[in-house]
Amino acid sequence: MDHPVIKAIEDRRSIRSFRAVPVTDEQVSLLETAALAAPSAVNYQPWHLSFVRQPALLDEINRTAVEAIGRDPAYNIFFHAPLVVFIAADTSRKWGVLDSGIAVQNIALAAHDLGLGSVIVGMAEAAFENPTGDALALRVGFPAGHRFAISIAIGVPAAGKPPHENQPNRITRIE
Repeated sequence: MDHPVIKAIEDRRSIRSFRAVPVTDEQVSLLETAALAAPSAVNYQPWHLSFVRQPALLDEINRTAVEAIGRDPAYNIFFHAPLVVFIAADTSRKWGVLDSGIAVQNIALAAHDLGLGSVIVGMAEAAFENPTGDALALRVGFPAGHRFAISIAIGVPAAGKPPHENQPNRITRIE
């Protein structure tokens, strides 16, 4: 029996090296569709998604985060991906951050289906929790009452990556 969704879940990898090839408008539209199809508590959809392809803004967010976390200034938290999706959660919704995580997984699987690579990036939070974070949040379009939840860097992979080893000991069955 064919299980394409299970295969996509098993085959998807966190890619940390991207080619200098833009993500197309059609691909962005499909990623948007996948994100908006994510389930959420009582279907509230407590997220705001900002699809950013502007290199100067991505560089500024990267620099701010790298400085805040004390990494080498040459480090790039987005691995020079041509597209980064920032997901902000509605702070008035108890499950907003969790629901945003579900949306980012939909984006990651859709990117894989489109032949794109992705890596989910939590470190960007450091840029938005910084003294200049409110200004950055406005520049990426976060509405009032929303805060950074998660981001995902997306692009054409520069190289493949072998599968990671699963850890079945992290599962308990109670029957």
